[in-house]
Amino acid sequence: MEEKDLCCELKHVHDDVCEQVCVDMPNEDTLFDVAELFKIFGDSTRIRILSALTKAEMCVCDICSVLNMTKSAVSHQLRILRQAKLVKNRRQGKEIFYSLDDDHVLSIINIALEHIAE
Repeated sequence: MEEKDLCCELKHVHDDVCEQVCVDMPNEDTLFDVAELFKIFGDSTRIRILSALTKAEMCVCDICSVLNMTKSAVSHQLRILRQAKLVKNRRQGKEIFYSLDDDHVLSIINIALEHIAE
């Protein structure tokens, strides 16, 4: 498809539509935060960790085993995911178990997988 096929032939702004969109759009700070969240999801290693955590709560050693990664690599990614509030942890004795922070994270992963499967 050529670029000319992607543009309107008329130069007419639909003011009513534009006004409503401006009213309904989130503010710039919110959109910036959404873009930052998607940057976190933009790393395949982090997606692999999140995908594993959709199946079960896991400790770092479990995640390392499933993903065939080093403990330092997994720990580094988990720190980023924790800071973004995508995963949480709990201590049980000397072990720390990780899980998805909430159902929203699971929904985002599932929606992305559904979209890719289409």
